[in-house]
Amino acid sequence: MPELPEVEVVRRGLERWVAGRTVEAVEVLHPRAVRRHPGGGADFAARLAGETIGVPRRRGKYLWLPLEGRDLSVLGHLGMSGQLLVQPEGVADEKHLRIRVRFRDTAGTELRFVDQRTFGGLSLHETVPDSADGLPDVIAHIARDPLDPLFDEGAYHLALRAKRSTVKRALLDQSLISGVGNIYADEALWRAKLHYERPTATLTRPRSAELLGHVRDVLHAALAVGGTSFDSLYVNVNGESGYFDRSLDAYGREDEPCRRCGTPIRRRPWMNRSSYFCPRCQRPPRVAS
Repeated sequence: MPELPEVEVVRRGLERWVAGRTVEAVEVLHPRAVRRHPGGGADFAARLAGETIGVPRRRGKYLWLPLEGRDLSVLGHLGMSGQLLVQPEGVADEKHLRIRVRFRDTAGTELRFVDQRTFGGLSLHETVPDSADGLPDVIAHIARDPLDPLFDEGAYHLALRAKRSTVKRALLDQSLISGVGNIYADEALWRAKLHYERPTATLTRPRSAELLGHVRDVLHAALAVGGTSFDSLYVNVNGESGYFDRSLDAYGREDEPCRRCGTPIRRRPWMNRSSYFCPRCQRPPRVAS
């Protein structure tokens, strides 16, 4: 599933190609693509027609298009395989095209939502009252991400220590810190030399601050190369893949040598996912007797 860097790359592309444009018409080609919109496909298309798209926003893994002059936004959820593509009008439809948005201007491009597995979708939602960034109400519980200028480090450290959990679970808790998924959690933990099962209560303030710094470094590094693409399902709005998979130190490198110590990277099943770690650099916590 796309994490913060991948969603931010898409957001930047939409800001360039979609912001300020007025919707002419919307075609919903698959009902699952609007299943999170209570009124269904016809209502979604009718309500969006004539609206002008504002500057796209993001919180963690969530992306939305505010509508100018309205307390309303189009929330985009990419799911496992969702793509928001800006395509020239007249280009052949993608095999898994689910929604098409045409605009009134003469730019000659349209916005397409393509989703092979149909886990993602678009929906219209009201804005949280008095929200400075126009946050849709359905994601009001999502915490700010570590690249957000308003991210509260002090509150994060206190909440992290108060969690009766383990460090990787805490990194994936979107109500505590958003935008970090399995890939970037493993990468940050490798950089911090922390085992994924380390109890959060054992992290000192300097240690948790160090981990947060590594999280930010990993996210910035991934952003610089367009995110991580292991297959053709994640692409930017122009259909291009990211290249951070070439720089991964832990994730996906089972049995390959650790870049620090040479010990083979291990993979362990974890919460219906996998955790990748160096057994020497990231020693597991001691089990209390």
